[in-house]
Amino acid sequence: MADESHRPDVQDFIDVLLDSPAPSPVLVEVGTVAAVGDGIAVVAGLGRALSDELLVFASGVRGVVLDLEPDRLGVVLLGPSERVSAGEDVWRTHKVISVPVGPGLVGRVVDATGQPRDGKGRVTAVAERPVEARAPDILSRGAVTRPLATGLKAVDAAVPVGLGQRELIIGDRQTGKTSIALDTILNQARSEVLSIYCAIGQRGDAVARVIEALRESGQLANTIVVVAGDEDPPGLAYVAPYAAMTMAEYFADQARDVLVVFDDLTHHARSYRELSLLLRRPPGREAFPGDIFYVHARLLERAGQFTEDAGGGSITALPVVETQAENLSAYIPTNLISITDGQIYLSPRLVRKNQFPAVDLGVSVSRVGGKAQHRAFRDVAGNLRVTLSQFEELEDFARFGTRLDDATRARLHRGAAVRAALRQPERDPVPAVEQLLVLLAAMEGMFDGLSETEVVAAMDTIRASVGDVLTGVATRIARNEPLDEEDRAAILSVARTALGKPEDGRDADA
Repeated sequence: MADESHRPDVQDFIDVLLDSPAPSPVLVEVGTVAAVGDGIAVVAGLGRALSDELLVFASGVRGVVLDLEPDRLGVVLLGPSERVSAGEDVWRTHKVISVPVGPGLVGRVVDATGQPRDGKGRVTAVAERPVEARAPDILSRGAVTRPLATGLKAVDAAVPVGLGQRELIIGDRQTGKTSIALDTILNQARSEVLSIYCAIGQRGDAVARVIEALRESGQLANTIVVVAGDEDPPGLAYVAPYAAMTMAEYFADQARDVLVVFDDLTHHARSYRELSLLLRRPPGREAFPGDIFYVHARLLERAGQFTEDAGGGSITALPVVETQAENLSAYIPTNLISITDGQIYLSPRLVRKNQFPAVDLGVSVSRVGGKAQHRAFRDVAGNLRVTLSQFEELEDFARFGTRLDDATRARLHRGAAVRAALRQPERDPVPAVEQLLVLLAAMEGMFDGLSETEVVAAMDTIRASVGDVLTGVATRIARNEPLDEEDRAAILSVARTALGKPEDGRDADA
């Protein structure tokens, strides 16, 4: 039998509890789902909720407050609306929607909330940041002067893109918009640029092909893939581009250069229109809500080249937008054209002529221009545009069967050769020195009179002949230094030697 003198006094224990400080009350605000739609919910009873606040439903689905009204909240669901039912409880989180950021995301495939989609386990993040952020001020921005090499001859030579620029990729369906963006990402294997590919409303098989191309090239290890597919709720498609931009801002703050591809903002605008109509917002032009311009402007304004005080990095944005029947004056395309710093227009007319990439240099433009172009390309670019524009005018004129003089016929041959030299297969970005070899050879008439098949063979021959001969030229191009006449002569000499042409440019058998 235990000694009763050592038993604790129950009354003393109760007295200690009564004398201890009382726990502070915890306020829990609970609302109720009044109605559920396709991707949205109407919530009542949360009068203190704030705009963009994250709510949690009893079913586990999360949502973002988009509409604030005196007796109701319009909530965009970030999960299946089938799991939410009328009458279930909803709780405030007192937080805005955030995504994980950090080096642990590189090489991963995640959804718009940062959750893994690649089956590789939990994402390791250093922090979480809100998907919505204020765009940097003017004094936090620097000039766009450094080139972003895309590996595409038609782009690097005539429509240059700079680090920190916003260049729109625009065209009809099946004109190669995603291929342009994907080849640009693949070409960053030759640079220190980190890439983020954001798929918005794309089919699952299309996204899988992009991921597989990145994996086969080894570039997936230097890329973050953010996916909000067509099978996902429209709320995820709406959040996805902002999440991708937030991930990019983390690396830009670390003085890194980041390339972000939004594929595409047409689906993003449609998702936002769907949500707005379900929330009974007043429809505007083409049923889009009145703030659709602001929705895209506040996203793309976060890109740019930043000063040392603002992190010193850069975010280059390549938004993609789809047109219908080449209608560049449609609502969403014109909005994005006015927001961005130029556009790469892909023409279905050139697609029908088997011209890939189908970049229409007459409509495409870079408002940053030569300031961000490789200096080695500047002399080539001006002559390239003039030659092609003259050729296209003469080509239309020659269809009437009019007799042509020798000078006009020579221009037609030269223009056809230059246009053929701009052809390039998918998933084959070309180094800058090889681009210069091919373009200068075409401009000097080495491809004149050759058939399309012969031009392709000649380009392959020239590219294979680079070797160690032009190592010094390649080094100066990598340093963004201008090329002198000796460099130009060396490039042309290599091209003539590869094609078996003498120095005067005539065929060796002539």
